[in-house]
Amino acid sequence: MSNHLDPLSNPLNIETIQEIDNLDLPIMQKHHLRILAHCLQILKIIYVDNSFEYQNKYLLKEWCDNQSKKFDDEKFSDLFYEQLESTSKKLCSFSEKIDKSIEDLEIADLVLLVEQR
Repeated sequence: MSNHLDPLSNPLNIETIQEIDNLDLPIMQKHHLRILAHCLQILKIIYVDNSFEYQNKYLLKEWCDNQSKKFDDEKFSDLFYEQLESTSKKLCSFSEKIDKSIEDLEIADLVLLVEQR
């Protein structure tokens, strides 16, 4: 059996989830960290053939629309898009602040972001 979860259902692998769970952080910070890591992985999937420097909002919206088809819920797509776009901006801003590209962000970087809140 593989150590990785189905990438279509959960972009985070089991090792990343366990790494976050093993951190000495309050449960709410771990939850926030899992959400950020999940969003980062989704963004990496969406922009795999495109640069984060030129974030094409159409790609993000299209991806969210495709995901919402599974639920036949257009409102889900709109809300999911808003959340991912907001998180994308947050991650891009943070990555610039620490002088790292968003593609290179790691769990340790996301921990710094979560602890700043």
